Amino acid sequence: MATLKDVARLAGVSIATASGALNRQPRVKETTRSKVLDAAALLKYRPNGIARDLKTQRTDTIAVFLHDLGGPFYSELMRGIQDMAEKYGYAAIAGRGTGDNNRTWTRLLLEGRVDGAIVMDPEMPDQIIRGSAGDSLPIVVLDRQLTTPHSFIVGTDNVGGACQATNHLLDAGASTVAFVSGPAQTYDSIMRYRGYEKALLDRGVPLDRRFIFQGNFTEQSGVLAAQAMVLQGGLPDAVFAANDEMAIGILSGFRAHGVEVPRDCLLVGFDDIRLAQYVTPSLTTVRQPMYELGTVATEVLFKSLQGERSGEPIILKTELVVRDSSRRVR
Repeated sequence: MATLKDVARLAGVSIATASGALNRQPRVKETTRSKVLDAAALLKYRPNGIARDLKTQRTDTIAVFLHDLGGPFYSELMRGIQDMAEKYGYAAIAGRGTGDNNRTWTRLLLEGRVDGAIVMDPEMPDQIIRGSAGDSLPIVVLDRQLTTPHSFIVGTDNVGGACQATNHLLDAGASTVAFVSGPAQTYDSIMRYRGYEKALLDRGVPLDRRFIFQGNFTEQSGVLAAQAMVLQGGLPDAVFAANDEMAIGILSGFRAHGVEVPRDCLLVGFDDIRLAQYVTPSLTTVRQPMYELGTVATEVLFKSLQGERSGEPIILKTELVVRDSSRRVR
């Protein structure tokens, strides 16, 4: 079995340089790294992972804590994270975060079993993140307000996107715009409500609490919101749903009660999941860069692992995508 010494000899470098190249240390030149990797491949060198981890205190693994492991938003986000992690030679493992210190997933952080983490789970308490973040364990939080020396914020312009969606509905002639929110404690739902509220206030449109409905980002909660609107009477001119899955549920709920979109009520969602363009009518929505959110968050994490520090939040832009659900039938 080939040894590290054999690889170094074949590549014409020192053992220390060969080790640095195989461990992706930034001090090793790319040309040298290529020579070492070629030598390792030729000799079929396989490093002892356990011994290496004990020596370098690295696992070559990052943890991703998500609120939901299913759904189109999280799958696209995770694809971006995995693609970028693979670029750096790392594995990304995903699970749901929890506030229980004795659970396996939070122990990954508290016991340093991963090299870093990305968190998009509002149920993971701030104290878990603050207690875990450090020089050797950077943490990137998505769409969340959290200030610690070794945690980094990446998010999307939820307020601006929601404001744009609401203005679009007002421009289309709506005088009453309902809002269907996500879970009350989630940062992105709170910010989207602020954008909705800001647009109404800026246009001098009264905020009517009868048209504020609580959802939970699922299609079923959209169906229930649609039913509530129909049963209370006085259907709004338009609805802005805080995500596309709820908007699709609203379409279904309205249809079950004979309400047609956009003839009877305009509708806009948020996210631009792939299904949005295929439902009938096709869904107008605010596109947020889900894949890019994953790649940027992972890039920030690896830059931190390499010693780069940037405390400024990174906020990605959104874009309104107009389709049939908000085009008034004439």
